[in-house]
Order: sequence, then structure tokens, then C-alpha cells
Amino acid sequence: MHTARCDLKQLEPILARYPHAETSLIQVLQDVQREYRFLPCEVLTEVSHTLDVPLAKVFSVATFYKAFSLKPQGKTVIKVCMGTACHIRGAPMLAEEVTRALGIRPGETTKDMAFSLQTVNCVGACAMAPLIIVGEKYHGNTKPSQVPALVGKGE
Repeated sequence: MHTARCDLKQLEPILARYPHAETSLIQVLQDVQREYRFLPCEVLTEVSHTLDVPLAKVFSVATFYKAFSLKPQGKTVIKVCMGTACHIRGAPMLAEEVTRALGIRPGETTKDMAFSLQTVNCVGACAMAPLIIVGEKYHGNTKPSQVPALVGKGE
């Protein structure tokens, strides 16, 4: 469990951009996720108070959407699409290769907080299958042999 205290000063400009109402909740959580690389409990408590949304509702939204994480994420998030087209064309082998290259399984983060690995459902780029997303960059028709270079652990 992440026990370090969060700097709530990073939250102030995020909250200042939106009306202090429940209708702002998802946008605020998206910005918090981007800023902190996860949704710290202390921050969610402050969001609940500022937007006047029950804390249970904030956590409900935070845990419903896969884009949000309550655990710290690496600086670079690697996503392997496991939709049907990607799965059939070898996505499980891509995930295995990322595991081999970085020493982490899906849902884990490297000890140095550089990378997190996620497997995700269809991202809607089936023509590019199999697909791996490194940070914000999509890499289609990926072969397992390309993975080490894509994650910075190869040539």
C-alpha cells in the first residue's frame, strides 16, 4: 500500500479549472490520474469535499473505470490489447515478452516506477492487431521480437 503523503498543492489548479459540482467528477479524476499517475486516497478525499460528492461515490467512479488506478503507476504505462483480433494474432505472446523484458506481470509496476504493464480489452484498432501501446504511442502489427526495443530494453 502506498503510504507516502501526497502534495495536495498539485490538486489546487485541477480543482480550479472546473465547477465545484458532481458533474465535474470524471474530468477532475482524469486530470488527477494524469498529474499523480494514480488516484491517491488523500486526493480523493479532498475531491469529495470540494465537489460536495460523497466519498463512496468518488471511490465508486474511481474503481469502475479501468482508466483509473488506486495504485501508483509507472512513468510509462504499457498496454497490451487483448481484444479478439489482437488475441488471435498473438497478443498473449506480446504480454509474455513484456513480462520477460521488464520482470513484471500485468497489473504490476517496476520497482523503479518506470513502467507499469496492463492488459486491456479492445481499443478499437483491430486492423493493427496485435497492438501494444507504450505511453501514448500505438504500435500495430507488433511481433514479440520488437517488444524489447519498444520498451527501451533492447537495441
